[in-house]
Amino acid sequence: MSSANLFEPASGFDRAALARRLRELAAQGVYLGTSSWKYEGWLGQIYTRERYLTRGQFSQAKFAATCLAEYAETFPIVCGDFSFYQFPSESYWKKLFESAPRELLYAFKVPEDVTVKVFPRHARYGARAGQENPSFLDAALFEDAFLGLLERWRQQVAVLIFEFGTFSRASYENGAAFLKDLDRFLAALPAGWRYAVEIRNPEYLGADYFGCLRSHGVAHVFNAWTRMPELHRQIRMPGAFTADFTVCRALLRYGRSYEQAVKTFEPYDRIQDPNPSARQAMRELAARAVSRREPAFIFVNNRLEGNAPATIQAVVEDSSAEDSQGPHS
Repeated sequence: MSSANLFEPASGFDRAALARRLRELAAQGVYLGTSSWKYEGWLGQIYTRERYLTRGQFSQAKFAATCLAEYAETFPIVCGDFSFYQFPSESYWKKLFESAPRELLYAFKVPEDVTVKVFPRHARYGARAGQENPSFLDAALFEDAFLGLLERWRQQVAVLIFEFGTFSRASYENGAAFLKDLDRFLAALPAGWRYAVEIRNPEYLGADYFGCLRSHGVAHVFNAWTRMPELHRQIRMPGAFTADFTVCRALLRYGRSYEQAVKTFEPYDRIQDPNPSARQAMRELAARAVSRREPAFIFVNNRLEGNAPATIQAVVEDSSAEDSQGPHS
């Protein structure tokens, strides 16, 4: 199927039109959303300032606590990055899921206590900074402390993402050593959930890595990141599609660090650096999913171009993209 034919032209930012188009795509199994959602830069675009007034003044607390409901009026899915930094409590999950319509789907990053091998030397890790993580790839901890509390909302959880930061040679001498541990971990995971793996070591991308994921029905996360091959290169790697669903996270332009993107793009109220290549890759992933009747979960971060909602609008509505049949499986 042509990726260009999936999308329709539009001009300006029309939230209602975007919401309609995203619902149409979701009906075909293509779910587009953003990484996180609490951005005041989206006021007047995705969010209505008047909804968050207290005594006539904009309330940041009210906005943070309630804006997910308005987010869901436009987007069918959201990626929760917050869970990377903690094991949310049962009360936290309850409050989150009750703050938005039940139709909203979620992707969650698995807590770093499961995916970090050595804690970075960063102040937020306190005494753990620079230390080996004793719970790295602990399947029992993941199941008990994370999956167990999510069970009652399983139908709203589209995919769970294991994000692995860049491993140094001190952590793993090579990709084979990592895959040995990863294979054992994936084999121990409970069935009935969609899992996806995101890596930041470009040298690991290859037949052995893709084969490991495929053997467990786990998706490779096509991720736009500082040192990872650009999306259009990843989706054309042999064997890169490893599951019967697709996951993509468009996070950063190649060569740009997270810190640089934050400094450049805050407060994320407009696109400042269009990335046509990343947009087209996302269109191709969507077209492939529709043609194969397999779901695709595609997430865009503000730090890709400056404003995630406008990037998504461009992906689904820009008719100037070249016709493409999409990548091969």
